[in-house]
Amino acid sequence: RAEQAHGAAGRAMGLLGTVSAVGTALGPSLGGALVAAFGWPSVFAVMAVAGTAAFAFGTRLFPADAAAAPRRFRLDPAGTLLLALSLGAYALATTLDAAPGVVAFLAAAAALGFAAFVAVELHVESPLIKLPLLRDRTLGTGLAALAIVSAIVMATLVVGPFYLADVLGLSAVDVGLVMSVGPGVSALTGVPAGRLVDRLGSYTVALAGLGGVVAGSLLMIALPGAIGVAGYIASLATITAGYALFQAAGNTAVMNGAAADRRGLVSALLALSRNLGLVTGASLMATLFALGSGGIALLGLVPGTASGLQLTFAVAAASAGAALAVAGWGLRGR
Repeated sequence: RAEQAHGAAGRAMGLLGTVSAVGTALGPSLGGALVAAFGWPSVFAVMAVAGTAAFAFGTRLFPADAAAAPRRFRLDPAGTLLLALSLGAYALATTLDAAPGVVAFLAAAAALGFAAFVAVELHVESPLIKLPLLRDRTLGTGLAALAIVSAIVMATLVVGPFYLADVLGLSAVDVGLVMSVGPGVSALTGVPAGRLVDRLGSYTVALAGLGGVVAGSLLMIALPGAIGVAGYIASLATITAGYALFQAAGNTAVMNGAAADRRGLVSALLALSRNLGLVTGASLMATLFALGSGGIALLGLVPGTASGLQLTFAVAAASAGAALAVAGWGLRGR
């Protein structure tokens, strides 16, 4: 809040993105080394220790909120339950390896659950999410674009290891090192991206970031097959640099447009949008990868992991292009 008051919201968002990316960068490289040396259970042991340490640091270092006048607060149990069940059904429908009938049932349950959630939120006195907020052009655009780019970034994490190992023949450790390049680039880009937002405005930087995601996705279709690991790294770096630029700009635009008493809710909506994108990227993009790997004669794709990568990032490029068009309208003036 202090950063926003001094016109440095972009810098604050960029710094948050950098810190988050540093942690993400450690995951693939450290995880690959642990799996190679001690087996997969060691990854979860380290995660448990790291989570405990984070909790301990948080309880000691997070500042207390300034005293505020007490306000009447009511829970929305019906809305909370419906949202939880709908999100759970959606996550299972998009990730569960089950019979088509089971997946269809879960997808239908998710759709009906979301519809019921909307109906409840429009009529309860104290809704979990005030849906009229989503009519705000900046907020709606920011949430939609964030979900799309998050899905694309997750695709690099889910699809990438198969291509690097199966096509380029890298070991588990080398795959982890290559995969850490993306988060590493995001970490290095975060703070400069925030400064650019404060200097140039959210609109310009957001469009530049989305343009980078489009360009990186297009490069990923051709460059790895042409020049190998270097091509994959260059494509991945372009995607993740664009993601860091957009995240700093988009989050700044959305948070600056939120009323002071709504920033907590808006922040939660940003997290929800990002997580929905990550779930979608881990499931639907992986499905596209599997579909392409099986070969699609109509598209000229022969069976193989390389074809899966090409189909996945062709769809990613089209999706990022749609996000760019929407952001060009929704974030104008920010």
